[in-house]
Amino acid sequence: QVQLVESGGGLVQAGGSLRLSCVASGRTLSNYNMGWFRQAPGKEREFVAAISWSGSYTFYGDSVKGRFSISSDNAQNTVYLKMDSLKPEDTAVYYCAASGGWWDAPSMKDPRRYSDWGQGTQVTVSS
Repeated sequence: QVQLVESGGGLVQAGGSLRLSCVASGRTLSNYNMGWFRQAPGKEREFVAAISWSGSYTFYGDSVKGRFSISSDNAQNTVYLKMDSLKPEDTAVYYCAASGGWWDAPSMKDPRRYSDWGQGTQVTVSS
């Protein structure tokens, strides 16, 4: 089991940027594919982005493609989500999650692929 702790959320104006961090402990991050999801009040959890265990492959949800970027630093056991051109509809609690096993981009959108989750960090974008 890997423990995940997110940070970096906050309040930002539309058009601004934030960088979220997810620090893993208990296991080395290089054993896992990693994902970011988000959940707004009254809505289902939504896939945001994923990165393969090697860092070689990334995959993004349609609503964030071209604006968000996922990266990893295995030496620091940390995954990042850089968010640019933020919109009010990006307001949500953002969660990172770890997935063992194979990398398959389309299936990384499924929350059931992930075995370990962080507690989430709030991102609020004002108009």
